[in-house]
Amino acid sequence: MKDFVAELKWRGMIHDVMPGTEELLNKGEIISAYIGFDPTADSLHIGSLVQIMTLVHFQECGHKPYALVGGATGMVGDPSGKSAERNLLSADVLQHNLNGIKSQLEKFLNFGEGPNKAEIVNNHDWFKEFNFLDFIRDVGKHITVNYMMAKDSVRSRLETGLSFTEFSYQLVQGYDFYWLWKNKNCRLQLGGSDQWGNIVTGTELIRRKDQGEAFAVTTPLIKKADGTKFGKTEGGNVWLDKKRTSPYKFYQYWINSSDEDVKNYIRIFTLLDQATIEDLEKQHDEQPHLRLLQKTVAEEVTKRVHGQEELDMAIKASGILFGKTTGEDIAALTEEAFLSVFEGVPQQTISKAAYENCANVTDLLSDLTEGVVFSSKGEARRMIKQGSVKINKEKVAAADEAVTYELIKGKYLMVSKGRRNQYLITVV
Repeated sequence: MKDFVAELKWRGMIHDVMPGTEELLNKGEIISAYIGFDPTADSLHIGSLVQIMTLVHFQECGHKPYALVGGATGMVGDPSGKSAERNLLSADVLQHNLNGIKSQLEKFLNFGEGPNKAEIVNNHDWFKEFNFLDFIRDVGKHITVNYMMAKDSVRSRLETGLSFTEFSYQLVQGYDFYWLWKNKNCRLQLGGSDQWGNIVTGTELIRRKDQGEAFAVTTPLIKKADGTKFGKTEGGNVWLDKKRTSPYKFYQYWINSSDEDVKNYIRIFTLLDQATIEDLEKQHDEQPHLRLLQKTVAEEVTKRVHGQEELDMAIKASGILFGKTTGEDIAALTEEAFLSVFEGVPQQTISKAAYENCANVTDLLSDLTEGVVFSSKGEARRMIKQGSVKINKEKVAAADEAVTYELIKGKYLMVSKGRRNQYLITVV
């Protein structure tokens, strides 16, 4: 049985460890631990991956992980790290979100057989019959208002306002820990460093209510070297659901990591061992232009989240705009994967009749595309003469070249103007 805390330490995934935790985990017996995921959407995003990987490492070390999906707490809303109260969700929306999250967790954790198989629990199961008076009598009386007010998640919101609903969140989460401790022998809660206050409330409730003992480990919040928020792009969150973030965009997020950031990512988001990672880092430092670490992380994480087939598509798609992707590679892509590459790229749609009757490539790239590619025929002729224009990855030889290009997927033309300007023409 591997040392869980030691494993997290060399990976840079330890922020706080409650005294006694390491002794508990090193007794040579299977220990149960849980992490909570609030179902605010029908998909988790890569900000949740730190906690998912914490459970993965926990199970890899021989222990039993519980993933708690907050069917009840999702109706309340955690104030930790929030500047304003978030919208509460209906029961139907919550159930839809829970189903999506469960299917994603199953890609990471072993829910099969064995004494340390992972389990998913929903706190709505134990809160649905718990009425308010019973809750304040059986739970609320054990935790003082002074204790609750001292928590950062509460204190930071006192000036802007904090509803009683949000104020009560730490009691609700504390009871989650108590219930799992009582009914599932769950003696450890894991989470991000912003959850420390809520987690400790749970250990305190266990101590005061049943004179029990429970423990906690938190991971640091990831910060990018350039100061931007991890897991965010100009388009918003990077999601695990390919309908929200395509596998190509997902792969690109990791491949574009800075050298400084990727040395953290390879430790946190892959299961590669320490010796392998250190060897990869050495190779990367010797030839940083090859971006070995970025490619390794992008491939490892994309494969785990989306599978080998989608990873292969993402790698092929990544070469379309600026790489050495061949026509054969492009033909092998699904239309969905192909189009995902061109999100944000200037596009124009023209009729099939206009395309078939077009006199030459200069007319196609100026008049027919309404100035999207070239604003004038003169500009088009000049750049074609310089050898700076490509259609479907092939250089345009002459300004009067006939328009006989084979349409990709029967309706698309890729146009490159210079080294960095890309366009997509759709013929319908």
